[in-house]
Amino acid sequence: MCEDVCFIGESKMPVIGEKFPEVEVKTTQGTIKLPEHFKDKWFVLFSHPADFTPVCTTEFVAFQKRYDQFRELNAELIGLSIDQVFSHLKWIEWIKDNLDVDIEFPVIADDRGELAEILGMVSPYKGNNTVRAVFVVDDKGVIRAILYYPQETGRNIDEIIRLVKALQTSDKGVALPANWPNNDIFEDKVIVPPASTVEEMNSRKEAAKRGEIECLDWWLCCKKLE
Repeated sequence: MCEDVCFIGESKMPVIGEKFPEVEVKTTQGTIKLPEHFKDKWFVLFSHPADFTPVCTTEFVAFQKRYDQFRELNAELIGLSIDQVFSHLKWIEWIKDNLDVDIEFPVIADDRGELAEILGMVSPYKGNNTVRAVFVVDDKGVIRAILYYPQETGRNIDEIIRLVKALQTSDKGVALPANWPNNDIFEDKVIVPPASTVEEMNSRKEAAKRGEIECLDWWLCCKKLE
């Protein structure tokens, strides 16, 4: 029986494209299993260095205020730090009492640091606390993006929302340009993947002539998202 975090299978730091490790964790909303708990949903797991710290407090408020935007994308939130449950609960209470923000998403109490270790959230150069890691996991339990921020820099939550939206859009067989949907060249258009054969190259040229796609060259084409 696992007391805090229980791992199923081999322990190694996960990478983009593989399944999120099966774990059982203790949270502010009870014991849950990941990724099973968010079956058929995307989820964003983010770590913070510690409860009752200034930058982390601003991040929790920012995540909660945008929670509905994540939910509109069929995405849930779950936090994590190397603190005990009672610390999380008291901190959440403080945020509610002092900032009038009710934290609705669960927060993992990884007080032994086991999950943080397997996810690479602890830097030997930054003490025993977690850095600001972000794992974006899709509705099939696959890790789609991993972000790491230093302890001294708060995250841009709007960028994380944009990332989830972009990943879901890319599943339609397209790629997304820089700063999408506000790209300097293509604005809100999406990138058509480059041709991989001569036949496909010629097909792209013809499609551009017909106005079905826009191309600066056959390898650099875009289109309006249908």
